[in-house]
Amino acid sequence: MKKEDAARGGSAKAALRRLARNWYILAAASAALLALDLFVGGSGAAAALAVAFVLAVAAFFPGKRREGMPEKGDDALTRDLGTLPALHLAAAVQDPLYVFDEGGTVVYANEAARTAFGSTVQGTSLQLRFRAPEMHDFIARVLEGGSGPFATDYTERVPIERAYRVSAMPIGEGSGLFVLLFKDQSEARRIDRMRADFIANASHELRTPLASIAGFIETLRGPARDDPDARENFLQIMQDQTARMARLIDDLLSLSRLEIKSHMKGGEHIDLKQLLESVRDSMAHLAAESNVAIELDLPEAPVEVQGDRDGLVQVFENLLENACKYGGSGGRVVITATAAEQDGSKRVTVTDFGPGIAEEHIPRITERFYRVDVENSRAQKGTGLGLSIVKHILARHGARLSIRSRVGEGSSFTVIFPPE
Repeated sequence: MKKEDAARGGSAKAALRRLARNWYILAAASAALLALDLFVGGSGAAAALAVAFVLAVAAFFPGKRREGMPEKGDDALTRDLGTLPALHLAAAVQDPLYVFDEGGTVVYANEAARTAFGSTVQGTSLQLRFRAPEMHDFIARVLEGGSGPFATDYTERVPIERAYRVSAMPIGEGSGLFVLLFKDQSEARRIDRMRADFIANASHELRTPLASIAGFIETLRGPARDDPDARENFLQIMQDQTARMARLIDDLLSLSRLEIKSHMKGGEHIDLKQLLESVRDSMAHLAAESNVAIELDLPEAPVEVQGDRDGLVQVFENLLENACKYGGSGGRVVITATAAEQDGSKRVTVTDFGPGIAEEHIPRITERFYRVDVENSRAQKGTGLGLSIVKHILARHGARLSIRSRVGEGSSFTVIFPPE
């Protein structure tokens, strides 16, 4: 009963607030109705009834409220920001934040600051916590005064390197307190470095064949103008170089498409056994050129995954092509598949028995343009982007690539699909 009484009381208060807020409209409507009734010779009773009806509608049917604007005075919707403790607001900030006083000592550190820089006891000097000279100078400038805001760059190198944009501002007027905020820029700077490296590498890879083509054109116009044998030889080299540039541009476009659509929606059910047999057949000509025998070791049961068939074909064609080109000295390549591991994952491994890969190269081998042997890679018409494309396609499928190799013993590239 108390809840019902409270609800009725709340409704009555809301109705009175709506009447008070719209008093001028109600007054105008009432005057208009009364004048109309008197004008037609009435006694005013009809007008009074009409006014009562208008009041009832205004009181019990809320007017249109602008989106995001609660009714003033409505306790369920209005929250006075001034009643929130400042520490609660600071704790809600997801970036590392410190509050310090005029002496440069820490008054408060939020959870993000404790996670990023470790626990800081209240009363600790900021200059003792951050010993880098740039931070000492920055804190000193903040404490010297000025309207601010102040900003600087700071790099935390332990336990891992992180780059921050640090800003500081006085809190209020005359409070003697300042706020220090760290904005993590590590990911943005990493992307900037990747972009710069990518442009530099792509420019270098394209510049080499272009310079070669330009040199042969100059020779054909000069000393080899009337030499048909030299002309035929140079034209063949120019054709090979343009084909290399076309492969490089195609791989760059593939990477761009994969990065734009980094997540795959749905997909079709694919039997990896059939797919691997098809890839083996399509790469038979390359295996014959490399004097390599491709062997399949597949289970009797289907090995089904969900994904993009064309993307997975590209993955296994790339791995098989690399095995034939760079591990062909072993004479054979073995493709194995397992229907289900103990953890529910499904695996496909491409193994060659060639020269192998030194351990220091394995962590970087899927980077763009990274080559273990630059000259051999170019001789094999590689672009340095194949394994990077493989990694991106597998990431779209929620899969990953595991690489194992020993010098002189060959290499194994294993695609691991997650449990469905």
